Amino acid sequence: MKNAVFFDRDGVINRPVVRDGTPHPPEDASQFDWMEGVHGTLEILRNRGYLLFVITNQPDVARGTQSRAFVESLHQRVRAELPITAIYTCFHDDVDGCSCRKPKAGLIYQARGDYSIDLSSSWVVGDRWRDIEAGRTAGCRTIYVRHGYRETPAHGYDQEIDRLSQLLTWIR
Repeated sequence: MKNAVFFDRDGVINRPVVRDGTPHPPEDASQFDWMEGVHGTLEILRNRGYLLFVITNQPDVARGTQSRAFVESLHQRVRAELPITAIYTCFHDDVDGCSCRKPKAGLIYQARGDYSIDLSSSWVVGDRWRDIEAGRTAGCRTIYVRHGYRETPAHGYDQEIDRLSQLLTWIR
């Protein structure tokens, strides 16, 4: 069994677009910018033997305000520039009732099946309560990246950080 780190995308891998205190995905390629320290942090984790995954909700596709092709183009850039093993995306909205939309753990379970992952020795890193809940449901340890959004905060996480490089203290 392998160990993994699962990262949310917007707010963890790349900077979110924050409007009225709420995070949103980039609307176009010009708004896509890496979070500080993401390249070096992920490289260190890969060198420590972790498989690295992005698990992301992209409901704007279901809502018709973002194209799947655009989301996939951003993911091509992520795969090209970061040592990511795979990206798992939920394109549904809450009303769809799917098992892959966080806070459900479907994306994590899919990666577990595809890569023989030991979830009890793996981590989920997220900036919203949905990420943390998905990780807890799957039996992973969790790290909350605090950004101070004006929304329901995460709770029940194992560690809290202000910047991505701090997770290296916890994920050894």
